Amino acid sequence: MDPAFRVASVDDPDAHELLTEYFTMRVHGFDPEAGGYRVVFPTAATFTEPAGVFLVVDDAGSPVGCGGIRMLDPERAEVKHLFLRDAVRGRGWGRLLLAELERRAVLLGASTAVLDTNDSLEAAGSLYRTSGYREVPPYNDNPNATLWFEKPLG
Repeated sequence: MDPAFRVASVDDPDAHELLTEYFTMRVHGFDPEAGGYRVVFPTAATFTEPAGVFLVVDDAGSPVGCGGIRMLDPERAEVKHLFLRDAVRGRGWGRLLLAELERRAVLLGASTAVLDTNDSLEAAGSLYRTSGYREVPPYNDNPNATLWFEKPLG
């Protein structure tokens, strides 16, 4: 059974809970002596059309993941906060969520998707590479990122 995707504000209780879980996981995954992980909670306006969109992933009505896109300019959409709870990992839902975010980016006018990640997130890096993303030089100054990717959409 495939997941259901629903548009939600980042302030929606389910979205907020998922984002909090995501950020908590990231904080615990970073070495505090190396500077730790800087949490920046997204603003609703950034992920509301036409500026972007935020999705909650539901499994039989229960929220199990999230992700968003925000338009950086009229042609580039950035994938942000792609997260699935452990209970649903390994089902291919990360790939489905990424594809749905890319589809919605095209609807917002994007011809390119970009994203940043950290090399400690090996599964994420593998997902992005096998989904057609290629490494590019940094396009932002995100202190949490060590890898930057880009993919043409269409």
